Amino acid sequence: MTDARKTGSNTLKTGVVMDPISGIATYKDSTFAMLLEAQRRGHEIWYMEPSDLTIKDGAALGHMRPLSVRDERVDWFTLGESKNRELATLDMLLMRKDPPFNMDYVYTTYVLDLAEKSGVTVMNRPQALRDANEKCFITQFPQCCVPALITRSSGEIKAFVKEHGLSVVKPLDGMGGESIFQVQPNDPNLNVILETITAKDHQLVMVQRYIPEISEGDKRVLVVNGEPVPYALARIPGAGDFRGNLAKGGTGKGVPLSERDYWICEQVAPELTRRGIIFAGLDIIGDWLTEINVTSPTCIRELDSQYGLNIAGKMFDALEALR
Repeated sequence: MTDARKTGSNTLKTGVVMDPISGIATYKDSTFAMLLEAQRRGHEIWYMEPSDLTIKDGAALGHMRPLSVRDERVDWFTLGESKNRELATLDMLLMRKDPPFNMDYVYTTYVLDLAEKSGVTVMNRPQALRDANEKCFITQFPQCCVPALITRSSGEIKAFVKEHGLSVVKPLDGMGGESIFQVQPNDPNLNVILETITAKDHQLVMVQRYIPEISEGDKRVLVVNGEPVPYALARIPGAGDFRGNLAKGGTGKGVPLSERDYWICEQVAPELTRRGIIFAGLDIIGDWLTEINVTSPTCIRELDSQYGLNIAGKMFDALEALR
């Protein structure tokens, strides 16, 4: 197998696997911020969606198209002609497909395993994407978290809610606030909520004690190569909702990290580094870690805009240092 990276120019070749670029909102899309930075650095950018990835005779391939981007809200990209090429022709590959984290996502990481084996720097590492589930991963750091339970059992959830009072129950594979329920003892809807979210006690879910500080925002803290960005985006719930997710009507407000935020990052960052997770998003409500996002963390553009940062630049500094 010829390593095409060594046969042409010294220009770095960066691939991206993402949801359709035609459907993004450029002013708030973190993948778009990464693409703008890669282009600014002179990288050759190759675009793929998960359906473009294949394996043939042990080699990972992609139907990839050259991509150029413009920092506009309309007419923001140009795609060239599709070429079926080995992923090994790339220097680095950004895996930025949004959840749900289902079996198709897992199968996609197997393709990325082969790319990594051939010498491509994949962000985040395929093994880490599989192992660091965005909900379950926080159980590695119980000192940072409120009481929580992962179970299929509606009875165990009811007992948890009886003990801890107002709680939040959510699936393990979602994003953007989808299918998150607030539950409390004697709630007349509790049985039907639990039947639905556990698929009648067949599906693992997470239940956590409710954190009232959500009214002050669900802070997204970005960690780049083990170092936290010094500002977080506090996503404040909209009227009539307890979820701070921007996708559910929350509003974003930049805030400096607190001492507790830095302490949580100190607890988590070494494990991120050990697993090869270059870019992660920690969700912190009040003093408590609630999720660790490793698939496609967001909020780069909002923080860059409010504080004059270049978070994608820090990320590419780390990636290029690995080459």
